[in-house]
Amino acid sequence: MKLDSIFPMLESHGELERVIPPDGMTLERCGGIEINDCFHDTRKTKANSLFACVVGKCHDGHDFADEAIRYGAVALLCERELPGKTVPQIIVKDVRRVLGYISAKIHGNPANSMFMVAVTGTNGKTTTTYMIRSILESAGYKTGMIGTVSYDTGKGAVEADRTTPESSDVQRMLAEMLHNDCAACVMEASSHGLVLGRLSGCLFDAAVFTNLTEEHLDFHKDMETYFSAKSLLFTKYMKDKSLAVINCDDPYGKRFQEIAGGKTVLYGIKKAPRQDETFLYGKIRSMNITGSSVEIRYFEGKSCSRFSLEIPLVGRYNVYNALAAGAFGLGSDIDAETVRKGVFAVKTVPGRLEKLRFEGGPSVVVDYAHTPDALEKVLEAVREICKGDIWLVFGLGGDRYKGNRPIMGKIAAQKADRLIITMDNPRSEDPLDIAEAIKKGAAEAGCLDAEIIIDRKDAVYTALDRAKAEDVVLVTGKGPERYIIIGEKLIPYNDMETIEDWGRKRGRTKCLETVS
Repeated sequence: MKLDSIFPMLESHGELERVIPPDGMTLERCGGIEINDCFHDTRKTKANSLFACVVGKCHDGHDFADEAIRYGAVALLCERELPGKTVPQIIVKDVRRVLGYISAKIHGNPANSMFMVAVTGTNGKTTTTYMIRSILESAGYKTGMIGTVSYDTGKGAVEADRTTPESSDVQRMLAEMLHNDCAACVMEASSHGLVLGRLSGCLFDAAVFTNLTEEHLDFHKDMETYFSAKSLLFTKYMKDKSLAVINCDDPYGKRFQEIAGGKTVLYGIKKAPRQDETFLYGKIRSMNITGSSVEIRYFEGKSCSRFSLEIPLVGRYNVYNALAAGAFGLGSDIDAETVRKGVFAVKTVPGRLEKLRFEGGPSVVVDYAHTPDALEKVLEAVREICKGDIWLVFGLGGDRYKGNRPIMGKIAAQKADRLIITMDNPRSEDPLDIAEAIKKGAAEAGCLDAEIIIDRKDAVYTALDRAKAEDVVLVTGKGPERYIIIGEKLIPYNDMETIEDWGRKRGRTKCLETVS
């Protein structure tokens, strides 16, 4: 693609300031330069690419322009002029805001050629995307996925480094999906991704809202701003004749319903539907260690269809995730049997209520829960399957909303029997300060014997050594993550690997069956 083909698009968005040719090159010659990709990370930059100088929280891409040129960048996208560069500079008002549109154009607007689904909300996004993907694939559509746990462009999953990648990476992944014959893509849409424009260049056929509880308030400051960020998915990124799937049991559900355009399908287990609503209602018939059995009634117009949904995941909140996926499927005209098959095929999701049991030892559950709402729900789910005490091992990340620390300490004290507070991702903070804030909340709730063991591996080992065979050790906060962030360093670590290592060192044999 010629460089000058992106100029009209930038002008239409009111972003193009000017184009600065290098010495000895005319503006016309600049426009004729061929570009075949777009990068914001010098480590990934390749020949004949455009390098976007994104200004981030810790680093300014303008400082890496020379490195990008050495790696093969033939043009720079900048917010300010960089003297003495040997390649053209396209000066725009906000690099990040236009990066997605440019990347989409370079890659042929891949989102326009696939069935695009986005899931947003505080909790449940990952599991819901796994279920939706399973439903689509059960219906015969090869489906790519972008989310917290992994990215899959149609040739197998790779570990994700953030929920919603930078827009240039998103567009490249979508292009790879098309190349690998994917007909659909399911994405998690984080609030950061929406506000920072990482979904620019994407329009979605369907969007799902799961719930909204306090998280990322260090970034959004208050719940109203957080809601506004999530609402961008429904107001800015939807195709014509799109589908909105909304949890009507959530306090924010009504507000999302009011802003959603196109067809809307509500889902829930608490509220009876009105006659004018398309509604998927679930009635829980049973819940146990093998999962849940739910009676489904799907109201659309004057018709009502009924079927049972078997969910092989533990907990009431996974019922909600399955209902969200089911509402998407039925709202997209996928038949009930395919929906049932797709949901039942999701036996586990990495880092979400992953279960393990040792012969003669405790049962163990690993979960990503890192918000008050998520922690409360996972503790309630574990309580339903625990015959003895719940040993909770958890911490909280640094440089994040500090108000959650005493709140989650209180929830831990109220819902668990034994509490060990440890390190999560302390980042720039002292992990002991974070732990003390959690312990203070636990003490206010009456738990005076909460123990602080900062080293996460030691904390997990201690809980497993002390727990009895009928107990459950619940380790939360990191889920499938394979590192601990200390300062700017990534220290290798994984909860499940630590647990399995404990079993080997203690001579404990893993059971093949699930927790009982």
